[in-house]
Amino acid sequence: PVAFVVGLVGSQLEWLLRGDPPPTAQEEKSISEQREDRKLQEIAGEDLTKVVSLKDKLEFAPRAVLNRNRPEKS
Repeated sequence: PVAFVVGLVGSQLEWLLRGDPPPTAQEEKSISEQREDRKLQEIAGEDLTKVVSLKDKLEFAPRAVLNRNRPEKS
């Protein structure tokens, strides 16, 4: 009971000092929602049809894994 009263008084005191009402759970966005919004803003101006083909990429896996048991060609 004492901790509840102290917490309630502290939150009201903070609300009075800040001057703005405390945010409700409905107004706050979760971290994942904020991340999704930021990603959408980043890709809003990009052309998503221009992608690098796999043939143009240098390597998609380490060369040591692909050529482990193959002899070197010379």
